Amino acid sequence: MEIVIWSHVFMAAFYILYFAVIITTVFVVILDNRNPVKTMAWILVLFFLPVAGLVFYLFFGRSTRREHLISRKGYARLTKRPMAEYQTQVSLHAPIEKQTLMNFFSHVNGALPFGGNRTTVYIDGASMLADLIKELYRAKHHIHVEFYIFEDDAVGRLVRDVLIDKAREGVKVRVLHDDVGCWKVSHAFYEQMLCEGIEVMSFLKVRFPQFTGKVNYRNHRKIVVIDGKVGFVGGMNLAERYVKGVPWGVWRDTHAKLEGKVVYGLQTAFLTDWYAMDRTLFTSAEYFPKTDVRGNVVAQIVTSDPVGEWRDIMQGLMMAICSARRYFYVQTPYFLPDEEVKTALQTAALAGVDVRIMLPKKADTWLIHKASLSYLAEMMKAGVKIYLYRKGFIHSKLMVSDDEFSTIGSTNMDFRSFEHNFEANAFFYDKDTASALKEIFLADQRDCMLLSLKVWDKRSWKSKVTESVVRLLSPLL
Repeated sequence: MEIVIWSHVFMAAFYILYFAVIITTVFVVILDNRNPVKTMAWILVLFFLPVAGLVFYLFFGRSTRREHLISRKGYARLTKRPMAEYQTQVSLHAPIEKQTLMNFFSHVNGALPFGGNRTTVYIDGASMLADLIKELYRAKHHIHVEFYIFEDDAVGRLVRDVLIDKAREGVKVRVLHDDVGCWKVSHAFYEQMLCEGIEVMSFLKVRFPQFTGKVNYRNHRKIVVIDGKVGFVGGMNLAERYVKGVPWGVWRDTHAKLEGKVVYGLQTAFLTDWYAMDRTLFTSAEYFPKTDVRGNVVAQIVTSDPVGEWRDIMQGLMMAICSARRYFYVQTPYFLPDEEVKTALQTAALAGVDVRIMLPKKADTWLIHKASLSYLAEMMKAGVKIYLYRKGFIHSKLMVSDDEFSTIGSTNMDFRSFEHNFEANAFFYDKDTASALKEIFLADQRDCMLLSLKVWDKRSWKSKVTESVVRLLSPLL
């Protein structure tokens, strides 16, 4: 009898303690003053999936936005040389309508716009990889490599071997990879580079049992800097699928090689991330060498992260969408826009701007793809044209507007990229780059199906219900 009584007492105490933890967590979520939609999503998860919801929140929900990864003093030292080069510029010939956007990024993000750059755009992994290896072999002083995924496969091993060759020649090589993005990669893969004198670090390590909210904040950037003069940025990681494709078709992505002073922006982004993990700050002139005029492209490297006060890239994209007068084209593998971006796209379309969004017909992540599909009907009702890419999987993060503005980078049009990830995009303010990216979009459009709202509304109720249910979790995905 006593055993039964003590059993009931124990269970009652457990439930009281457990629900106290749940209620406390809900209050923490509310007091964090997040986006109301996101707050409600977490509250629903915590109440209706109490055990799983609490675990999910502990791993993915806690905010570390006030965590300072680099001091103001350190950042000022890091940008001193790029600032000096920026101030020597006579003028930047950017469209008047886009100078406000350029000034916004300069003020909020510290992104310095530079003229006199040259851009080479890649739309497949093979051509990018071939050019990357060629530029790596030309390195004389240093190579900085930063990828979300650096896979131990044919592509990853090829790049690794090139880096080892250069390290043996005396070139200083540093590699930064995301810890979660490379979870499946064995330590032996990176240890081989370490043994050859290459400095290798993982970004925000996550290890059991100290499994913390750091898993929610990932470094999604794809950056390569060679001798401070040549840089690569875009959507491609170092993995075989970016070259060989997926079982249902090609892997369509967009990447860019940059030559000119805009590479200072990529260098600053890499060295900031390196300092955040290693607490070593590199500011010497050898990392920011004098660079001649290479072309006529005006460009900025803009970064975003969950640490800062503002959502830099998201807010900039809102400005770009709202300032579009003729067209605004978007390629993104995932479409889970926050309310502000969604409203901006709809408003532009309702004002007569030709807004087009290109998504994969079949994606690599079922859950996120289903959530993405739930937004399409309301976009089409506002006049936004939706194109579904049928040739394979489109992973490209490309945007172009009015033949005068364009961007390539790692930022997807979703909550995670806007709020949780460390991202990097190149923003361009010239007609030639915009025209080239517009032609790429229109060429891809021929491999797409244009959705009709009338036909889309006739899809099965099962699909509609699944999409709507998954959408409830979209702020958390």
